[in-house]
Amino acid sequence: MHTAISAKLINIAAAVTAGAALLFGAGNGVADAANQIVARISLSQQTMEVLVDGRPTFAWKVSTGGKGHVTPIGSFKPTRMHQMWYSRKYDNAPMPHSVFFKGGYAVHATNFVKRLGQPASHGCVRLHPDNAADFYQLVDIFGPANTRILIVK
Repeated sequence: MHTAISAKLINIAAAVTAGAALLFGAGNGVADAANQIVARISLSQQTMEVLVDGRPTFAWKVSTGGKGHVTPIGSFKPTRMHQMWYSRKYDNAPMPHSVFFKGGYAVHATNFVKRLGQPASHGCVRLHPDNAADFYQLVDIFGPANTRILIVK
């Protein structure tokens, strides 16, 4: 447990340092190309790998669109973020730490953690609450313009 917490803190500290470099180096053009987040979501594996500056930083289980529900495939930029959102379409279902990427589709936290690793959503990408908070924080630090959400089969 202690090792996992230490590794998480080290990863977040590295991300924050890189984010700070982006902010302070924005005028010189060097930091612009290097400071990127890529969240690669595999529908077949039900996983999300987060790369910070091209380095694998996190790997998490997800739940994407279950039977009869589609998660869009492609490359997306975040369009909006909400610390707490309630689905207007699905009975005000809570969507903590939402990072929207296409219309009503978002990467967000779920309380149904036992379903992670298998398709179970209405099309959104669901994460464990701790992981969703970490991802939300990374996108907030680096900025939506420096974040890419890549969803593959």
